[in-house]
Amino acid sequence: MFLGTYEPKLDDKGRLILPAKYREQLQGGLVMTRGQEHCLYVFPASEFAAMHEQLRQAPLTSKEARSYLRVFLSGAVDDVPDKQGRVSIPAGLRQWAHLERDLAVIGAGNRIEIWDLVSWNEYLKEQESAFADREDEVIPGLF
Repeated sequence: MFLGTYEPKLDDKGRLILPAKYREQLQGGLVMTRGQEHCLYVFPASEFAAMHEQLRQAPLTSKEARSYLRVFLSGAVDDVPDKQGRVSIPAGLRQWAHLERDLAVIGAGNRIEIWDLVSWNEYLKEQESAFADREDEVIPGLF
């Protein structure tokens, strides 16, 4: 499970050094793709394969499902971190997520998310208020 927040920098070649706590789970390979709210999702390859099996169950007759799959899968790239724990983020994905230099890499359970640091801080500030003010359950039985 991926937890926590880290603030690494993107190098001049578009590479990210993965946080040490995440490397073991990603050393067998990963899949990086467009995420919602203009971040990047990074899944262990095995997790992405399992998720893909679920996505395949979506009916081809659903325009919404087809559109989601196109956006999600067309941006996907697979990679294996190098010995220093670095992965390259393709230019198209960097543009999608507005990644420049300062990043936020957050653990989100079964995936990590890569955000532009300023965008992450703005998002977090906005969501923390909504989180604190929540009166009804978001996740039934838990919160």
